[in-house]
Amino acid sequence: MASLRRRRQRGLAWYSGVTAEGREPPSFAFAFDIDGVLLHVSKPIPGAAEVLRFLNDYNIPFILLTNGGGKHETERVKDLGEKLGVRLSTDNFVQSHTPFRELLEGPDSLRNKTVLVTGSDYEKCRAIFKGYGFKNVVTPADIYAADPTIFPFQTVSTFTAPSQPLPKPLYNGSTTSSLSSHLKIDAMFVLNDPRDWALDMQIFTDLLLSSQGYLGTYSAHNNDRSRPNHGFQQDGQPRLYFSNADLFWSANYHLPRLGQGAFQAALRGLWRRITEGKAELQAITIGKPHADTYRFAERVLASHRRQVMLLGRRNGAQEHDHVEGETQMMKLKTVYMIGDNPESDIAGANGHASEGGAEWVSVLVKTGVWNETRGGRLEGVFRPRAVVENVMAAVKWALRREGWRQGEEGGKELE
Repeated sequence: MASLRRRRQRGLAWYSGVTAEGREPPSFAFAFDIDGVLLHVSKPIPGAAEVLRFLNDYNIPFILLTNGGGKHETERVKDLGEKLGVRLSTDNFVQSHTPFRELLEGPDSLRNKTVLVTGSDYEKCRAIFKGYGFKNVVTPADIYAADPTIFPFQTVSTFTAPSQPLPKPLYNGSTTSSLSSHLKIDAMFVLNDPRDWALDMQIFTDLLLSSQGYLGTYSAHNNDRSRPNHGFQQDGQPRLYFSNADLFWSANYHLPRLGQGAFQAALRGLWRRITEGKAELQAITIGKPHADTYRFAERVLASHRRQVMLLGRRNGAQEHDHVEGETQMMKLKTVYMIGDNPESDIAGANGHASEGGAEWVSVLVKTGVWNETRGGRLEGVFRPRAVVENVMAAVKWALRREGWRQGEEGGKELE
């Protein structure tokens, strides 16, 4: 066996010259949050790049699971890869709004329906959904441009958001034309942290009170005590989707900043006032800690793990006629969720019931939202299996727990 030169870098030790050829993935994998774990705003957290390169080198599968968004996955992966200096792929990357792609399929498909999207940048939100495959995508800017009277607190001369023509005209209260000839919104999506809260909330509440999603109408069922939810949202109004519920996130400021969860809380508070407390806002929230996102993430991880295995076998020139099925693979036993937010990362991992029987183990780092002085007590679903200084320490802890060694070829030794 050729001699191997051992090198050390930022606390991880391994043998250079060892590649992933022919290695089967181990029975464990990692899921990493991004902001506060791998990056602080746009700068890599010390050790983050080394950890990801190490996992790539040793065919240890991982996914990046973030409540962030606002960019298409291809753009975000390219940006992250450049910042971290690590080879990344959309195959192992899940943003808060990535699971919305599943709404393109099935009997209730929204592929050819008209959807309203909002977030930090209207045009980027449109581009993301167009990239996913949604055919008819509208933004609040399009609606305002079509009829500025819908939001009287803004002047046309100062409204600079780009817009596109609506697929159909807005209903203006006239009964001379068929309602079906006007704009109908079938679903509303918040992709990431909105900026123009006032305009967004005006249009959202108009649609929540509409008849069948026709903007400019008002449902006759609203406040009908004989109906569920006092008749509110019982007349074919568009479904409302939030991509995450994070109240805070870690930014440049020394204290956490309000996120999409704050917009959601404000809209729910407004809805209570509008309905006089008689109706709950019916909405679907995904993202961490919600179960649908963790189920989706595990499916992505399983798919990525299969690709890692196929690559390892192909590079190792091994002959396998049947490698597609899970029965031909080492079963995934453990996923280590490494995050900085007890309310999303930790609670989600602790509460996740894996369809494949994998154990999700939560590890909390101190480089993001949570710290000991302001973070609150870690109890119940918010209590991680371990609390460590940073992502490097988190991976070391997990590998020690696994008793992981690479054997005679020269593998990782924790210092």
